[in-house]
Amino acid sequence: MADSKEYMIHQEEAGTIQISEDVLASIASNAALETEGVSALMSANVSDLMGGKKMTSKGVKVELDGENIVVNLFIAVRYGSAIGEVAKKVQKAVHAALEGMTGFKVAAVNVHVGGISFN
Repeated sequence: MADSKEYMIHQEEAGTIQISEDVLASIASNAALETEGVSALMSANVSDLMGGKKMTSKGVKVELDGENIVVNLFIAVRYGSAIGEVAKKVQKAVHAALEGMTGFKVAAVNVHVGGISFN
């Protein structure tokens, strides 16, 4: 398995499997949004936090670290939810979704809570 700028690549005997960072970000985004207590993904001023790097999908930054995936998620939590518990649930959900759907190893899921929703 090797990585390139935009694809996670796995070399198989029959050929290669390439999954784009956009696909990985979509999987992570959906898993996070389906987690109880998450109201939205955030993108405002996130590029400043990521050292000016472009985010692949709203509220999601996927980095390919050798043979591993590192995900940074920027979320808003519903008012009344235990923020720490929501963040842990997001980490578990995103980790399971990415490894389950792609077969690639997830090194880290970093959750950044940047807001709270009163809806």
